[in-house]
Amino acid sequence: MEGLSKSGMLFENAKNRAREIANAFSDADKFQLLTNDFEGKHQRLVSKEEFLQALDECKTSSSFKTMSEIYARQKDLLNSSGANDKRIYIISDYQKTSGDFKVIKEDTTVSAFLIPLLSNSTGNVYIDTCWFDSPVQQIGMTQKLHVKIANNSQNNLENASLKLFANEKLITPVTFNAEPNTSAEVEVSFLLKEQGIQNCKLEIEDHPITFDDKLYFSYNVKSSIPTLVINGSEAKSGSYFTSLMKNDSLFSFSESTDKNIEYAKFNSIDFIVLNGVKNISSGLVSEIKKFTTNGGSIFISPSLNADITSYNALFASLGLNPLVKLDTANTKADKINYEQGLYDGVFEKKQENIDLPKVYEYYQQANGIRNNEDVVMRLLNGSNYLSQYTNSNGSKIYFCSAPLEDEASNFGKHALFVPTVIRMAINSSIIRPIYYKSGRNEMISIKDNGAGEEGMVHIKTANAAIDIIPEMRKEPGLLNLYTQGQIKEAGNYLINYAEKNQEGVSFNYERKESDLSSLTKEELEKVITETGLKSFNTIEAGEKSLTSSIVQAAEGTKLWKLFLILTIVFILIEILLIRLLK
Repeated sequence: MEGLSKSGMLFENAKNRAREIANAFSDADKFQLLTNDFEGKHQRLVSKEEFLQALDECKTSSSFKTMSEIYARQKDLLNSSGANDKRIYIISDYQKTSGDFKVIKEDTTVSAFLIPLLSNSTGNVYIDTCWFDSPVQQIGMTQKLHVKIANNSQNNLENASLKLFANEKLITPVTFNAEPNTSAEVEVSFLLKEQGIQNCKLEIEDHPITFDDKLYFSYNVKSSIPTLVINGSEAKSGSYFTSLMKNDSLFSFSESTDKNIEYAKFNSIDFIVLNGVKNISSGLVSEIKKFTTNGGSIFISPSLNADITSYNALFASLGLNPLVKLDTANTKADKINYEQGLYDGVFEKKQENIDLPKVYEYYQQANGIRNNEDVVMRLLNGSNYLSQYTNSNGSKIYFCSAPLEDEASNFGKHALFVPTVIRMAINSSIIRPIYYKSGRNEMISIKDNGAGEEGMVHIKTANAAIDIIPEMRKEPGLLNLYTQGQIKEAGNYLINYAEKNQEGVSFNYERKESDLSSLTKEELEKVITETGLKSFNTIEAGEKSLTSSIVQAAEGTKLWKLFLILTIVFILIEILLIRLLK
């Protein structure tokens, strides 16, 4: 409704039309003002004076509602009012994205009048969405950000400018081209130089519709993923993890044997590898259970001589399918389950004939007991080879049925080993969307470090001009925050508790309104006919006042002036006849 018509901004035109409608009725009539915000203060009938005052206070909003939602909301209030004459007037630009007339549940006791407002232009260029190549951003690494820009106009864009800001600083401007009525995908590459919260903004210039010319997003840059490898005292395969992680900046690497574990370190670790441990003590079972409950993820690779009873005690506490026995039949992995998601971004395309690890010894599991299991790879005989279990708090448990020792498999030396472990480590972090939509009840999950016990959680702008307190629900290891639609303004925000900014979070306006294609009065009439909405009619919002149109529609055409003129004409004719005719 920021679009322009011959007489100005559509939103102001809509307010003027609403005043004209109100003026067609008496002061004794009751009114309801409804906007896309569906505010509680508008959910009642008011006098004409109160209605006009509320109308003056209306402003444009980011809230998006469909026609069926609008009709149902207003119909329900009118039906509960007990009024005999119930009318709905809907003033809108009638964008096609909101016109779900087919699902409207009509009430023939309520008359609905559709009043379309048309802008001068239906052209609009906007930033539709953006996403990173990698779900985890690392300091010192070049990041690739993909930006989709929609050109819903008749103009050919050449060398148009797109700017990227991070923490209020211009990072890089890029140019792009987009043909009329198409979308362009722009790749923005930049070097991450700072760790911590990154509140970012993408920006283009396009008039007069500007609400969608900015796209805000946030992410957190960790220096590395804290990782602990616990090796069995007899395991030789620990060297595979050391070679991979020790000199890779992605990992903050530490290791120990199962005989000298420092459990106090678990609080600062995101990812644990339990490799080749023969006997899992009850203390280790308890600590691993606590670690995963608090949101940590773990990769379990058993020992060649594993004590199955101790493993099943661990598996029972974690919700994994129990081990049955060690099988020494030579086999190999059959194929990768790409739909499961562990290897997202690893391969450019699905490879059906890829070389997969060979297996000489593996542990059979009881199948079908746990419903939170996703099989990543199976063996040729149908047994599970690599599985992922996901808990409600987002923590993940990976189990490889074959030990990593060379006598049991060649997985540790296989090309697939490195991307598999890296993806497991990356997935150990909570992967949140880089932005949410304003005006909705969004759920934002963050790790619970105990600080939430010390006071209220706030979501606020950097200058605290907007500060809301979301609903908070705790799960093991997680804080789930519900915005309840309180955040109306697009922008970058901070999640603050225990007097510290813990996370960055961003909100953007709904892009459904960015497509400005709208229904004309003729098209609305056609839709009404096709959907069989008998109580619906259209009113032309032309130069003529709606007040007179509504009064005329309610009372009919008044003919007294015509009769008065005809009376005078007939009197004059009679006088002439008397004088001229003998």
